[in-house]
Amino acid sequence: MSDQTRLSSPPSLPLHKQPQSRYAWLVRSIQLMKPVTWFAPTWAFMCGAIASGALSWNESIGRLLLGMFMAGPILCGLSQVVNDYADREVDAINEPHRLIPSGQVSLRHVYTLTAILTWIGASIALFLGRQVAFFVALGLVFALAYSLRPIRGKRNGWIGNALVAISYEGLAWMAGHAAFAPLTGESVTIALLYSLGAHGIMTVNDFKSIRGDTIMGIRSIPVQYGKVMAARMVVTTMGVAQIAVIGLLFHWGHPVAATVVAILLAAQSIPNARFIRDPENNEVFFNATAIMLYVWGMLAAAIGLAA
Repeated sequence: MSDQTRLSSPPSLPLHKQPQSRYAWLVRSIQLMKPVTWFAPTWAFMCGAIASGALSWNESIGRLLLGMFMAGPILCGLSQVVNDYADREVDAINEPHRLIPSGQVSLRHVYTLTAILTWIGASIALFLGRQVAFFVALGLVFALAYSLRPIRGKRNGWIGNALVAISYEGLAWMAGHAAFAPLTGESVTIALLYSLGAHGIMTVNDFKSIRGDTIMGIRSIPVQYGKVMAARMVVTTMGVAQIAVIGLLFHWGHPVAATVVAILLAAQSIPNARFIRDPENNEVFFNATAIMLYVWGMLAAAIGLAA
């Protein structure tokens, strides 16, 4: 990655002395990788593995844990590092205290960490199989296309959210399935539907950065359509995806799984209504309720496919 912007730290922000110890370097690296973001691809990989129907908790647990480690801490962490590198201009406005714009992490640190994570992720992917490696490679291309120029897909909420949603949910799910058994059309379809719903989930993260996105010309969904309309689009997208999953599960002969997903969808009605009324102040509540119910539905669907 080349430093195309030549961004310097804001004059009013003192540069922190770079930590010298290996321990401090590791701590800064983990902070840059944002552990809070690792859950989605880790969960999706696990759901894909379960959907394969070939997961044995006695014989496959090590392979499953290795794949989850690859999908979450390594590859999702890598995407966060790349995104923070590309976002250092926006962060200098929105959150100047963050690691890169404040000078706590150097660009050399970013380059080194990126190389290490790429090598580890590629090595694990190849160990898990060629098809897994293909999905990993595609996910890395999406991550670069999302963050870096000249594409920088995040400049448009429709494109950027699609790249992230497919990577975090669809590709991770399919990689999990492929790590244990050949992919099936049913599993791919469910993975893509949950990716569609995740497009709405990605929009939730954009409400907190409307000001900076507007200044920098990033056309997120809330910037384009306003807060209330964007919140309605989030709820609608998630709901349509889950309704399609329910219908397909019934059609394929998995009524129990379909019923569970339907119950979880119905339970989202209250947090959905609160979120639409005031998306900014209810973002945390929505994440803890509606989105959590959504991901439990993913697991129910995966179990249904494996049955």
